[in-house]
Amino acid sequence: MENYPQSFSINMQPYGRNGGASTPNPPSTSFGQATSFGQATSFGQTEPTPVSTPPPKDFVLWSFFNAMYCNPFCLGFLALVFSIKARDRTVAKDLMAANSYGRTARSLNIAALCLGIVGTIIVIVVVALLYRPVYP
Repeated sequence: MENYPQSFSINMQPYGRNGGASTPNPPSTSFGQATSFGQATSFGQTEPTPVSTPPPKDFVLWSFFNAMYCNPFCLGFLALVFSIKARDRTVAKDLMAANSYGRTARSLNIAALCLGIVGTIIVIVVVALLYRPVYP
């Protein structure tokens, strides 16, 4: 038989997870990086870290404001419906649909707010012109 050591690997959780002590730089050994229990991990095995993306925006508060105070042609109400759909899709982990519903809600909110502001300005101007004092 041959007298050279056999290679082996120990699959363990990454350093610092599941209640393990977390020191910034654990000591290294000839077999790899030492863990909190003094055992070595195998070479070249790294766990991919999940990339956390922020959830899509759903604009529910803005839609609620537009539905209550600034609702020309029911655009604020439609924006609220699409915002709730976006939130439901986010909870269901369907991020593509949530992003689409969120963009639609944002567009409807912008349209409702702009039309509401323009309509309010027009009403103020018309009321000011109709009730202005007449001098002889």
